[in-house]
Amino acid sequence: MIAVSRTKIVVAALAVVALVQVARRPRAEHPGPDGSDKEPVTRVDRDVRGNALRMLDEGRNTFRFDTFGDEAFWGDTLRLHEVIAGSELGGTGPGLTPTEALALGLKVDVDALPAHVRVGLKHGTVDLDDPATTLALLKLDAVVGVTGFFGDDGGLRSVGIQCALCHSTVDDAFAPGIGRRLDGWANRDLDVGAIIALAPNLQPLADLLGTDQATVRDVLNGWGPGKFDAELLLDGKAMRPDGKPAAVLIPPTFGLAGVNQHTWTGAWGTVTYWNALVANLEMRGKGTFFDPRLDDPAQFPIAAAHPEQFGHKRDDVDLITPKLPALHAYQLALPAPSPPAGTFDPAAAERGDRLFSGKAKCNGCHVEPLWTEPGWNLHPASDIGIDDFQANRGPDHVYRTAPLAGLWTHQKGGFYHDGRFATLRDVVGHYDEFFQLGLTDQEANDLVEYLKSLPGEEDAGG
Repeated sequence: MIAVSRTKIVVAALAVVALVQVARRPRAEHPGPDGSDKEPVTRVDRDVRGNALRMLDEGRNTFRFDTFGDEAFWGDTLRLHEVIAGSELGGTGPGLTPTEALALGLKVDVDALPAHVRVGLKHGTVDLDDPATTLALLKLDAVVGVTGFFGDDGGLRSVGIQCALCHSTVDDAFAPGIGRRLDGWANRDLDVGAIIALAPNLQPLADLLGTDQATVRDVLNGWGPGKFDAELLLDGKAMRPDGKPAAVLIPPTFGLAGVNQHTWTGAWGTVTYWNALVANLEMRGKGTFFDPRLDDPAQFPIAAAHPEQFGHKRDDVDLITPKLPALHAYQLALPAPSPPAGTFDPAAAERGDRLFSGKAKCNGCHVEPLWTEPGWNLHPASDIGIDDFQANRGPDHVYRTAPLAGLWTHQKGGFYHDGRFATLRDVVGHYDEFFQLGLTDQEANDLVEYLKSLPGEEDAGG
């Protein structure tokens, strides 16, 4: 009995020692079956990791390739595919060549091109002035944000668009407009209005706006590169009080994790709300959307007059709602990119860093590392010294404190929602005057260099 008891005691003691050693081992370093340090500790951990990776993969695919059935609008109704193909290939008019498409800001994903096509492009043997080449690129799913639908005869029978159309670009690694995808970057080259204006049948838009197709085309062609008016079909306000187009700049969609509101004007909602609104109301996909705020005939007269198309939309088949969770996860995972070396002055940026949280008082609203306020990051126009036109087009009549990370990627087209400030120096000058900061020219320039440096390597996880 004594020997058995001692044996039990020894075994128990060894077990306790083993448990203590396991407990002391950092959970992130718990070895997996293959001896690696990457295996999650518990079944829950494995489920979380597996779910996260699955959602990222699904969300990326949705962001890049899902039309949500919107080809029924862009192709079947507006007949945009006809002007892309041209009369010789079953459409109308001369057709859209790759050269013309690139001039409109459309991008080509070089990774979708077979090796022989890349070689042909490099040696100039691919005809970029032939609409047939455009159709060939569409068949390869190489046109960022655009999907062509082809019939059994090989003819283009419809066309749809994806999230990536506006919120992706390419790195131009192969040629201008041709390169690897940069998801989340604002495509400030894209002339959305001019592309829509090509469609042969704009009568559905004219009917909603209570005007004619010629007027609709004039409005669309007036937007210019890098701009889009998401509220036009809600309130019908095509122009600002100063006579300029009411379209606003396409924003980036990276660096939004932890950020409360995700549009220029606040209280529309977070990423997943805006995904639902855009997929249903702007892209005109098939799905479900609910927002009774759009029933207000004073603020949203067009939406209120057509609730079945806007605030109370419900299609027979919902191709959007099941995709929103993974799309949300993917977009929130997109990091703000750090600027390449040589794009800012490090010494000046270091001085600007001190100004940012000191004399310039920027971090009163742009709190690191979110670069916006944690919590309710919304302000009336009077807080930032500008007019309230665009704010009043949103439900709560306010502007969002825009996150600053990655500013270096979207300097084209200007700053603020409408590009009213051509440069970052102009933005700093506005706040210097409005808040009476008393910045010297050197201090203002240093602050600009700091803004161009965001996010730093530590902020971006580099």
